[in-house]
Amino acid sequence: MSHSVAGEPPATGRRAAPLTTAVYSVAEWDLLTTLPGRTVVAAAMPAPGRPARGVAAGLAGLDAVAAGRAFDSDLVRAVVAAIYARHDGPPPGAAGRLTDVVDLLADARAAARVLDRRADPADSAAYRQWVQSIAARVCRAETDGNPAPADRRFLDRLGGALGLR
Repeated sequence: MSHSVAGEPPATGRRAAPLTTAVYSVAEWDLLTTLPGRTVVAAAMPAPGRPARGVAAGLAGLDAVAAGRAFDSDLVRAVVAAIYARHDGPPPGAAGRLTDVVDLLADARAAARVLDRRADPADSAAYRQWVQSIAARVCRAETDGNPAPADRRFLDRLGGALGLR
């Protein structure tokens, strides 16, 4: 917890933002904190050539998001904490774009640019790999562990947008 010089909590009674989040604008932080959840939704939605997903796929995605709590990355852990701290739904403007793959890929590219500019290289790599692993776990759920060709294309496109390929 952040304390004042006298050791008292901040006057607002709230925790100061972790140092990890201080370098991001509100819009950048919203992008980084909504991308994992939007990735779950996009990976789970039906699409041509992709199998229909059930509850297990959504649960696999939520489990993959939660797994970020154990990452050796301050950024990933801060993003997960922010996701769990949100109890008022997605930020304004995000609701209409929750499942659009084209917008998801554009936002993944934007997040990669933000990470290139502002994040520690290790945190940047961890965040990108974490988001990719979320999608992969959703795509592998309810299968024998081998994603369909359309799922592999989706994962390749996401990896490219995140700058992993």
